[in-house]
Amino acid sequence: MEARQVTGVYGEISGLPAPVSAHVSEEQLPELRMYTVSAEWSQSDLVRGSRLRFSQQWTLIADINDHKSIRTVLPPGPCVPVSGELLSALSPIRGLRAVVRDAGGHQILEVWDHHGLRKCLNLTALNKHGRVYDDAQFGGLSWSGCENKLLYVAEKTKNISTETHDEESAWGKDRSVYCEDWGEALTNKSVPVVCVVNLQSGTVSVLQGVPPDVSPGQALWAPGSQAVFFVGWYHEPFRLGLRFCSNRRSALFKLDLDGHCECLSGDNQSLSCPRLSPDGSTLIYLQGRVFGPHNQCQCLQQLDLKSRKISTLLDVVNRPQTGEFAGVYEALAPGCWSADSQRVVFSSACRNWKDLFMVDRRSKKVSSLSDSLSDLFPRVYGSWKLLTVQKDLIVVCCSSPNTPPTLRVGFLPSAGDSVSWRTLQQPVMTFDFRWTVLDVKPPPAEDNSHYSGLEFGAVLVKPSRPLHEAKTPLVVFIHGGPHSQFPAEWNGTTAGLAKLGFAVLMVNYRGSTGFGQDSILSLIGQIGSQDVKDVQRAVLTALQSDITLDPKRLAVIGGSHGGFLSCHLVGQYPEFYRACAARNPVINAATLLGTSDIVDWRYTSVGLPYSYDQIPTAEALAAMLEKSPITHAAQIRAPVLLMLGGRDRRVSPHQGLELYKALKSRASPVRLLWFPEDGHSLSRVDTQADCFLNTVLWLQQHL
Repeated sequence: MEARQVTGVYGEISGLPAPVSAHVSEEQLPELRMYTVSAEWSQSDLVRGSRLRFSQQWTLIADINDHKSIRTVLPPGPCVPVSGELLSALSPIRGLRAVVRDAGGHQILEVWDHHGLRKCLNLTALNKHGRVYDDAQFGGLSWSGCENKLLYVAEKTKNISTETHDEESAWGKDRSVYCEDWGEALTNKSVPVVCVVNLQSGTVSVLQGVPPDVSPGQALWAPGSQAVFFVGWYHEPFRLGLRFCSNRRSALFKLDLDGHCECLSGDNQSLSCPRLSPDGSTLIYLQGRVFGPHNQCQCLQQLDLKSRKISTLLDVVNRPQTGEFAGVYEALAPGCWSADSQRVVFSSACRNWKDLFMVDRRSKKVSSLSDSLSDLFPRVYGSWKLLTVQKDLIVVCCSSPNTPPTLRVGFLPSAGDSVSWRTLQQPVMTFDFRWTVLDVKPPPAEDNSHYSGLEFGAVLVKPSRPLHEAKTPLVVFIHGGPHSQFPAEWNGTTAGLAKLGFAVLMVNYRGSTGFGQDSILSLIGQIGSQDVKDVQRAVLTALQSDITLDPKRLAVIGGSHGGFLSCHLVGQYPEFYRACAARNPVINAATLLGTSDIVDWRYTSVGLPYSYDQIPTAEALAAMLEKSPITHAAQIRAPVLLMLGGRDRRVSPHQGLELYKALKSRASPVRLLWFPEDGHSLSRVDTQADCFLNTVLWLQQHL
């Protein structure tokens, strides 16, 4: 297998586009009703080493007698590049399009109508605030109901001289004062402010009245457009990393344009994703616990804006039965309400799948909206991700391990009916991989006595025909988190490996999302043992159930906690695996304690309580060291490939270097790739291509 062949396969697979957002508009004509679906897609371009964005539109014509039935789908319009746009939003009535973009070192706000560019403001030149936030954590762009105002979040202006009125401080001692930010993937995002643009006057104002110990984000207009709702994250006594952490203390606030602010939710909770009902009566949001697991099963709460009463629409699911709804683990889509404000649509992990659900506010009953299944017609798509629901038209991205992202639409069904789905955009190609879902039950010796009887699972993906050999080498692929999931969805790494002749086992060990809160809690204090045994048990199960897999050619790969487990496995089972490739792995939890942006998780993961004023003790450090892969480094025999991001603030790259030196000193085969400009996710396009190429060549060399 040559590098050119590997690069060719990766280019083919990584270049497949995926829809990331969608919008629905409706037009009523005398004889028919038309819906326009606009979808925005992301696509990697290896030539430029960047991700491109483009939009595409479809026109749907509804049945004359039944507006909830699609009669005709017209051919889509051309793909229109939208790269360079940081944020965009369509107004609800006139269809105006607001865009924030980078242009020549400045941030520009544009408003477009059907005749062209209607308004253009240079936000940087106005100097009312710093950079506009375009991340998923804080950012957003929201039209007021009157369509005369826009709402967004930006960094507060750092103008020391005007704040201090002290020339000596401005030009001397305060220039180098440390400024906290919100950690991994949110570097330089420190003090967000809520901003309003008045499109009639062309002015920008920063709203006053936000509590000084709160960082606002996820802002949206309240009914009447004279106030805004926002989530406020408490940042005292200091900021902890927010990315992938749904357990940060936060609250829901209402802020009037005149500066009066009030808290609408309880204390010591974690909140996110406020979504206003179409009739303006109800605000829903996700609520979870503060600290503990970094990601957990959450409640869906509803706030009656008239009575101010809060009630629970969906509670935490501790232990779901097989085939039942397993709880809410993922952010709500921007559009998630039915037109009558009585139903909420969302996607969430459910065992080894990602499914699409609807909850009725009147009955609190949850139902699945994905294709109905039977033994005769097995599941085509393992993942259903909601992009939006507007005008009761649902837009979803569906995929499976052998089917790249596919855009589908369907109307919300009447009670007792199922959705009639239509595919708008098939992927350019599909693949003839075979995939199956494995359910795994730990043997009694590996059961957790505090959370007994829990199961877990895995997704096995194989080439339909072995390329050369009678038996297929198996790559064990472990997700990070640990509280995340490998659903049976399209995964570029898995697809690339399968295309090149490897079988891939994606393991959802106990502690993964989609199996209930008990499963998540079962891993606390058990990292390095329960999760390691679960992965090993899944591998043994796969080998026993499929005789085409080669038990003598096994490798393990993963990133972050998946890298932690990969290194544990080659240390704890040194004769079992023949190769390992780990991205930004945790190697020594004790030495990571002082350098990670989520110090709370370093205590929680080993079963210790956390408080902001925590001082490390010898006992705590010993517990962290005991559960770390570095303690097994001397037993590692398999060649290890390490891939490290120089700007990783979640898991310091010095973690990987620690293992590198331990292996080098023992003349154990090790290779290290260093990406100085990349962070924890190693998400740059050129980095991902480099990692895939090196991983495949490493596996081929040693399997």
